[in-house]
Amino acid sequence: METPAPLSQLLQALEAGDLPAARAAAAALQRAGAHSAQLAAEVLHELRQPLLGVKAYAQLLAEDGGPTGPLRLLLAQVERMEQIVSDYIRLASERHAPQQRLSLAAPIWAAAKLFSVNPDSARMSLEVEAPEDITIQGNARLIEQLTLNLLNNARDAMAGRGRVKVVLSREGASPVLYVADWGPGIPVELRERIFEPYVTANKRGTGLGLAVCKRIAQEHNATIGLAAPGAIRDVPPPATVFRVLFPATDAPPQLRKRLLVVDDETIIRMVFRDLMGKECEVIEAASGEEALDLLRQAPVDLIVTDKNLPGLSGLELAQQARRLYSNSRVILMTGYPSLVTTQQALELGVVDYLLKPFDDIRQVRGLLRTTLSSEPPVPPVVAPGAEVRRVDVLEDNPTTARLISEALDMLGLEARVLPSTELMAMATPVGVVVSWDFAPAYGRKALELAKALAQGAPFVVLAEHLTMETALESLRAGAAACLPKLLSDTTALSRELSRAFKREVP
Repeated sequence: METPAPLSQLLQALEAGDLPAARAAAAALQRAGAHSAQLAAEVLHELRQPLLGVKAYAQLLAEDGGPTGPLRLLLAQVERMEQIVSDYIRLASERHAPQQRLSLAAPIWAAAKLFSVNPDSARMSLEVEAPEDITIQGNARLIEQLTLNLLNNARDAMAGRGRVKVVLSREGASPVLYVADWGPGIPVELRERIFEPYVTANKRGTGLGLAVCKRIAQEHNATIGLAAPGAIRDVPPPATVFRVLFPATDAPPQLRKRLLVVDDETIIRMVFRDLMGKECEVIEAASGEEALDLLRQAPVDLIVTDKNLPGLSGLELAQQARRLYSNSRVILMTGYPSLVTTQQALELGVVDYLLKPFDDIRQVRGLLRTTLSSEPPVPPVVAPGAEVRRVDVLEDNPTTARLISEALDMLGLEARVLPSTELMAMATPVGVVVSWDFAPAYGRKALELAKALAQGAPFVVLAEHLTMETALESLRAGAAACLPKLLSDTTALSRELSRAFKREVP
């Protein structure tokens, strides 16, 4: 298999140390799409090893008394190539780095040290003001990279001698980082595009450094931009000031939603981790028993579980999860769907029923996003002392309506039969019974009508001909059960309704 042309050109340019050619090849790779970008990131990652070897032996030669001038130039070029590789890998990466509470001063001083020992910075005057008591929730390595990129950007903007200043302070409760330089400034036509990849006014720059800074800032929920020269109180004022504003430290951290994925197949868990890892915390379990142990430690916002797990099944896990936390939400996956398990899933309050293999992973992601962003349903509140016995019945067939009413009467419940879509608003009922074959609003429309009428109370779907499609549609609409009408056995229908409405049979 031949190496793609842009990638081959990028490798040749990096080997030759030709920065303009490397920049052009990297731009072509980015246009080639996400797959090519990931491939480039992997190849660049591999290039780090030979670069490390070149750098190490150049340093050893310098120690042995070799010609220092050429060796210093060689080391400087290797370090610039390392920076290109690091920047491109960061831009191509889709995964968030782990974060913890840290003092901003430590990575800032680490970046300042790396900047100072670089031969290219020999003629720069660097000042750093970074108190130790300013903290954020972040990743030290990425903050160091952000600071170093801003320092390198300032140096590359200046020819010859120059001055750079780093100031860490607060704006109210928010930590803020300033990096200022006394160079030529940024041209007006580039100020709006300065954070785009490959946009640069510097002949020495790669055009990636500031794009990486923006990516790192976003990962820390921070904003980065240009500030007025007056932000740094100095005489004369600086020409360019970059400002990174972090979230207020005294504000409660925004908790990420927690998604528990339970499947004995490693590849399935990996798919969900890569699919949702950027948007929520993905927790993995290979069995129902392991998932239960995790749930006992802390609740989650959504459980996605395979039905056919070794040991505790997915349905049993859903049942146990509801016992631990009554508002647990579960999505069931299976490659072997059946009407019986769909009805069981309905009874357990399962949110949806995913069929393997997934037809479109984007639809799966959309379902997960929608479920995670919505709040769990809240049971209707009944006023103290008020006993509600009414069940609304959406049925246009008089004979069927009478038999359903008899089944409800056996539970001590009163049926309000509604033969049309002209509904009269009343207090929240105990529940709703809707016929899938309700002529005024057939199928899905009947489900929507029942859900609105229930106002949070359970609703039950009765179908003349119960099919997988009917059961799945009912489940996805939020029904408590989907049952055959069983009109020849009113007692059996009454028993099933009692389970759905959680009423004892007298």
